[in-house]
Amino acid sequence: MMEPRQALAVISRPRPERLQMSDTVENGGPERPELQLPTDVKAMLLAGIFCLLLVYALYVTGEILVPVIIAFLLKFLLQPTVETLVEWHLPRFVAALLVVGVLLGGVTGLATLLSGPASGWISGAPQNLAKLEKRLDSISAIARNLQKASRDVEKMGDDEGATPAVAVKGPTIGTFLFSGTRVLLAGVLTVVVLLYFLLVSGNSFLRRIVEILPTLHDKKQAVEIINEIQRTVAVYLGTVTMMNLLLGVLTGLASRLCGLSDPILWGSVAFLLNYIPILGPMAGVALLALVGLTTFDDLWQGLLPAGIYLSLHFAEGEVITPSLLARQFTLNPVVVMIALIFWYWMWGVAGALLAVPMLATFKIVCDRLDRLKAIGHFMGTEAREMRTVPTPSQ
Repeated sequence: MMEPRQALAVISRPRPERLQMSDTVENGGPERPELQLPTDVKAMLLAGIFCLLLVYALYVTGEILVPVIIAFLLKFLLQPTVETLVEWHLPRFVAALLVVGVLLGGVTGLATLLSGPASGWISGAPQNLAKLEKRLDSISAIARNLQKASRDVEKMGDDEGATPAVAVKGPTIGTFLFSGTRVLLAGVLTVVVLLYFLLVSGNSFLRRIVEILPTLHDKKQAVEIINEIQRTVAVYLGTVTMMNLLLGVLTGLASRLCGLSDPILWGSVAFLLNYIPILGPMAGVALLALVGLTTFDDLWQGLLPAGIYLSLHFAEGEVITPSLLARQFTLNPVVVMIALIFWYWMWGVAGALLAVPMLATFKIVCDRLDRLKAIGHFMGTEAREMRTVPTPSQ
């Protein structure tokens, strides 16, 4: 039998604490449902095999899927405009034709306006790079020494009896440019035609998808998912487009004030690159720094346009746009970066442009399906509240 003094010591001994997930949100909100995790090993293996096959299929069919996805995203963005024109007693096919015509005309006009300055900078690239190399002569000397040392090491390892190298002749520059132009024109034509028919059909295409679902619960769930995807993607693309336009105008004005030629070109480049999170602004800073160093003699003056652009991007990307989107569009930055790298590897620049909207769409689907809510929670930025609770005594 335990003596009173020993019992008192056991009772007064501090109990260890452990972390436990709070069942309520902050400030006494409603209870959160428990997140279901997969437990069936066979199902997990089958899901892994399916994901690998899906990645391969997406990689192979990229030239077909990219225009289709772009058309659907533009449909989400432009559908409210078409509905407004229809409310003004304009036939739907006329409203869709008008919206697509304005979009195509704007893109064509911008491309025509920028083709002259862009071709001028491309043709003068060798001279500009030679000028930049002279300014960075010390760094170039280090690079040349490293290349010389690498060649010496390769010569030391060469065998006199080695077989002669066989050079494989690749396609000419003309063939490459013709092939790239053909693919681009085919993609643009696919986007324009498909976008027109999607705008004309309205929600009938998505309504047919809902009608084939078996139960009423599935139909309601599909309607909620589709409506949220349309709303979220439209808000995201609209907000980002307005902020990119503002950033492009300010970048063009800054380029003009700094003394760079063709400020419309650099403003348009900033507008387009800002659609690619993280990677696009990095490319913009590098490009403006390169242009500034080849234009001005003073180092500070050459880096000034890139510095102003970087400051504008930080103000837009870290303060203004997040405050506008607020909780409408919250994604884990690490997941966003991984998605950018993955989709750029899959589909190139088009994949990087589509990475964030596709990631947001996938998160919306995961948040609505019970079995995928754990994945949706992992992709978000809101974490559950952690609290410490005492561990029961032995």
